Amino acid sequence: MAFEPFIVTAELPGEIFSWADGLRRAHFPPERNHLSAHVTLFHALAPSLREEVLRYLPRVVGEYPAPEARITGLMDLGGGTALRIESPAMSALREDIAEHFHGTLTAQDNHPKRLHVTVQNKVERAAARALQAELAAQPIERAFRFTGIGLHLYKGGPWEPLGRWSFRR
Repeated sequence: MAFEPFIVTAELPGEIFSWADGLRRAHFPPERNHLSAHVTLFHALAPSLREEVLRYLPRVVGEYPAPEARITGLMDLGGGTALRIESPAMSALREDIAEHFHGTLTAQDNHPKRLHVTVQNKVERAAARALQAELAAQPIERAFRFTGIGLHLYKGGPWEPLGRWSFRR
């Protein structure tokens, strides 16, 4: 049986999701684009944590108001482009979750995260720079509030959704 970790995402509000997902569909190589626009908080929580994750995430998410966030510009991924997100409140929540799962996190998940939505990845450097120049000429900055936390099971391509929990109102 293959290792199928859990992925935890911060959920975007509808208008931000639609805009970012449109950019992703337009610019991500279609043969590798198996996902909608998303903000990954954790890339690989161990499958052995299933019961704890399913108990913990709904409880902790319900304790927090919807975190304020802002798309502040572009992030250069080398062979790709992302929308940079600033959100001290979401970063603090991510740190709380990381602390809870301390000792079980992968190296990739065991450090603070630069929040972003990838709109293009695994392309030639020239293509990434061209998209960055194109998007830099457009209004990118947007303020919003994250709506919740999502949990997904990695299946090699598309993710299997396992749950979505909304922030406290």
